[in-house]
Amino acid sequence: MNPHTSDTFDVPAVDIGPYVHGGTDADRARVTGEIDDACTRVGFIQILGHRIPDDVTDGLAGAVDDFFGLPLDEKKQYRVEGANRGYSPPKSESLSLSLGVESASRMNDFFEAFNVGTEARSFTDLDLSESDYGINLWPEVADFRDRVQAYYTEASRVAGVLTRIFSDALGQDPEFFARLTDHSIDVLRMNNYALPEGAVTVDGDLTGMGEHTDFGIVTVLWADCVAGLQVLGGDGVWHDVAPQPGALLVNLGDLTARITNDRWMSTLHRVKPPIVDGTIQRRRSVAFFHDGNVDAVISTLPEFADDECYEPITVRDHIEAKLAGSRQGKANAKAVREAARVLAAAGKQ
Repeated sequence: MNPHTSDTFDVPAVDIGPYVHGGTDADRARVTGEIDDACTRVGFIQILGHRIPDDVTDGLAGAVDDFFGLPLDEKKQYRVEGANRGYSPPKSESLSLSLGVESASRMNDFFEAFNVGTEARSFTDLDLSESDYGINLWPEVADFRDRVQAYYTEASRVAGVLTRIFSDALGQDPEFFARLTDHSIDVLRMNNYALPEGAVTVDGDLTGMGEHTDFGIVTVLWADCVAGLQVLGGDGVWHDVAPQPGALLVNLGDLTARITNDRWMSTLHRVKPPIVDGTIQRRRSVAFFHDGNVDAVISTLPEFADDECYEPITVRDHIEAKLAGSRQGKANAKAVREAARVLAAAGKQ
């Protein structure tokens, strides 16, 4: 049986506590086994035991509400052209183009977003370019920066724990992923699904966020419990996914799939308009993208290599191709495997 195929679809829940606050060797072995299974079968995981304080996530949610509650003209003052920072208005991106897939209607995605991330000047001992890392633009919203940075610090910590688990689960030395991420391009993206609330007629092309895979190594996602997120299962069918109370959703990105030659999955996902009983509901999510060092060369591990494995690529080149698709409308011709999965699923729906 194909290891990516299952009779049932579920997003496994894994308590990573033994890696967060100490645990026995047996406890850690349990975690690595469960992570390996989830990454092989699904590519999405519900993470428990992360120990992000409730007041930090509450502060993040409040900051998201405060910013996206501003008038559109005011939010547009925080647009940053040509950079993965600042504000993106509704219908300004087409994430499916990051895979080289385009709908006939060219319907852009119905979400708005605000991005902050790691800056080059954070690494004073390295000669890094601001064009690779970006410069943050902070809105004039009371305590917004403090609330967002508090969560950013916690999400970064969780990503570091996860990559340590990944090293163990793949049988690598503990510093394998640390060497790829010690000056990682990390981005925190706050999303608001901005269609006006109320009863509407939705046609088949209306999309909150188009089908895509994430770009980097791992994504840590906080989301509210409103429906909308869908994951493409090994059965070629889109399945609804929502976080358990207190859990974070974690999924792998393209670079980890490359490292494992798709043994671990960079799973396709999308957001359909969140509609409950014929009424559009507001939905929020915040994704922390842990993407790797800009100059790191990503290659398939020898134990997973075969005649069809990915070519080595730098993090910079990979991310530039993906962003050119989503933000500049240039279909990513290099995403052959991902595009094939999208098109195969479209034939089943």
